[in-house]
This record gives sequence, structure tokens and C-alpha cells, in this order.
Amino acid sequence: MKKVLIVVSFLVMTAVYGLALPAVGEGDTAAVKTDSLPAAQADTLAADSVSEKPHRLNDDDYQRVADELGIDKATMKAVVEIEAGHTHIGMVEEGKALINFDLGVFKSLMRRNKKSIKPYLGYEAFKKVNVRKYGSYGKAQWARLESARTIDADLANQATFWGMFQIGGFNWKKCGCSSIDEFVERMCRSEQEQLELFAQFCIHMDLVKYLKKHDWNSFAYHYNGPRYRSLGYHTRLRKAYAKHK
Repeated sequence: MKKVLIVVSFLVMTAVYGLALPAVGEGDTAAVKTDSLPAAQADTLAADSVSEKPHRLNDDDYQRVADELGIDKATMKAVVEIEAGHTHIGMVEEGKALINFDLGVFKSLMRRNKKSIKPYLGYEAFKKVNVRKYGSYGKAQWARLESARTIDADLANQATFWGMFQIGGFNWKKCGCSSIDEFVERMCRSEQEQLELFAQFCIHMDLVKYLKKHDWNSFAYHYNGPRYRSLGYHTRLRKAYAKHK
């Protein structure tokens, strides 16, 4: 699976996560933003991950958050479609958000907090995603996260990308949350909460001005990173907006 990866130092992780994804851990192909995969692959991945059907986003949800941001509903729908994939599925099952546990980020956080990783190398968190063992991609990722939580729950949650927008847990403050625990609880509550957290992230990172002007190039650059053009994010956003408008 390919990812919009900009290899940066761990200190840059506090920037917009589209620009600041750290390098993936050794052999760790699971640390991806779902929306950055080829569209068909991303949709299949998300659909296969869901074992139940929690309440999905509807027009009222789109309108509510669009009003909050001061943009039109078509813009809101376009951003969700492109940044969260056509299926924009945010839940693995009731009470569990779609996640990607990033081993590379977890290792960096452990080292930064002066914690050794050597005693835990045999843990599930340090193994590749095992869909065969756990039955689905989503459940396999949750097994890795839960394993990492037995080592350090806060760092594990921060090292995970959450929900339909795959927002890094280390961005919890930028989503208007008072703690990483609040961030995780809300991510796992519903897709509506995931959309609200994404909106708060856009507000905090001053991305709303680009959406108001339908400046797709600038939004894609600041959200998806410098490779946005080669991956066609700006043109995909423009086409999605035209469709929903």
C-alpha cells in the first residue's frame, strides 16, 4: 500500500498531519491514511473493515458542520468524499473507530519519552497487520493498538491514526480536545464526532479560508502535503465539488 509519506523528523509531527507523517516503521505497511490509498483500494479496505453498520453521515450532518465552518454543503461533501474516500467509513464496528496504528510513530514516541522498546519486540504491536488471524484489517489494527496500550496507553493512542479522516492521535489538541482520552472517546463514538473533530482541526490549522474560496490547490497542499499535485488531490476535490454542487 502506498502512502503520501514525507520523511520528516519527529519534531515536525505537530504540523498539519498531511505534511508531517513520520517515516513508517520497519516493514510496517499499515501506517497509512486510508484516503491516500488508490480510491478503489481504500474503499475496499474500509468496507472490509466494518463488521457492523453504525449510523452513517447524512445531509443534516454535512449541513451542520458546513454551517459551523461557514462553507456550503457541497464543499463539505466534496472534502469528505476525497479525504475520507468514497465510502467514507469511519467505524470498524460500534464503539471502535477505523484506525491505523503506526509503529514508526510509536517507536519515536517511546524513544522521546526515554522508554526502551527492546522488552516488547515480541508483542503484537511490533508485528505486521495479520488479517488472517483477526478476520479483518480493522480488527487486526485494533489488536496491534491494544497490545501497544499495554506498554503505554497514551503513547499508543497518540501513535494511531483515527477515523475516516485518519487524524494522528498526536493532533488531539488541534481537534479541540482537552486530552488524548477525550479525542479517542469521541473518535470511537460516531462518524458525526469524527466529522466535528475534523472541522475543529481545519479551524485550528487555518484551512477553512481555502475551503471558503474553493482554493483546492492551497487546501490540498496544506492538508495532503507537497505531493498533492502528483496525486491529483486538487483536481479530485474540484470534480467532487462540481458533482455535489
